[in-house]
Amino acid sequence: MDINLINLSSSKPTKGEISTRVLILGSGPAGLSAALYAARADLDPIVLTGMELGGQVSLTHIVENYPGFPEGVGGNELVELFQKQAERFGTKLEFDTASEVDLSKRPFKVQTFNSTYLADTLIISTGATSRRLDIPGETELTGRGVSYCATCDGWFFKDKDLIIVGGGDSALEESIFLTRYANSVTIVHRRDELRAGPFLQNRTKSNPKIDFIWNSIVTEILGEEAVESVRLQDVVTKEERIYPIDGIFIFIGHIPNTQLFKDQLDMDELGYLKVDHLMKTNVAGVFAAGEVADSHFRQVITSAGMGAAAAIQANHYLDEISSNHS
Repeated sequence: MDINLINLSSSKPTKGEISTRVLILGSGPAGLSAALYAARADLDPIVLTGMELGGQVSLTHIVENYPGFPEGVGGNELVELFQKQAERFGTKLEFDTASEVDLSKRPFKVQTFNSTYLADTLIISTGATSRRLDIPGETELTGRGVSYCATCDGWFFKDKDLIIVGGGDSALEESIFLTRYANSVTIVHRRDELRAGPFLQNRTKSNPKIDFIWNSIVTEILGEEAVESVRLQDVVTKEERIYPIDGIFIFIGHIPNTQLFKDQLDMDELGYLKVDHLMKTNVAGVFAAGEVADSHFRQVITSAGMGAAAAIQANHYLDEISSNHS
């Protein structure tokens, strides 16, 4: 879209509306990094934190691969440091969630549970949500033995026997973490080899509390008041068996939180927002960063880098508009 056709004053704020040059949706590494860079550019960004400050990294017990922390850093601690740094330069955090967006005209209109925002630029960093197995018993027993967050729920499984579903980095990281509480951890994987990196594989396979069930899937979660067992199916032989267990943790990937932007922004076949190398979406003035636009790397450091890039480009965008209207 030609920036010469843009009129930021086409929708002036009315009573109860809040105008901002940069509105950031999401408070994970991407959102808070974007906020830091936007704030240092004197853009007075507002961050809508969403339901959970810090996003998924806040639920991670320890982050061992973020530069500058050779001994690792707790997920909550890292988020707190991000937040303090962003706020130091003038970022305003609002503990609210976007419920509706209108990207058809500028300023962009974002409705939340508490307010209405008019934003000259929008940076979307809404992240992704844990993918579910969608099998019988999963919904009914969530919170009663079914979990998607080891940091949140690990303490409740002291001296218990657990199953972990998944074979990637997250599944193995959380399995290792859960061994501090559980009596045993059994990783169920649909293939005969893991997708996780070699370092994590070595740590997992050398842990005496961790075992593996290969070429298998969980087809049903059983229990009355709480998880009592799961039904396993061998994907090769198709044989099934009941496996007694006290809890099941599911780490099989994520679904991008992009429902708000359907029919407004271009997405790939998995629902991730499409961006170019400058974090631009198909709508001028709307940028995306982090896992909402990254189905491949999904690392704290790459999300932070994308957030910084999005804020830099948002600043350039505002400068271009200003120069064309001066």
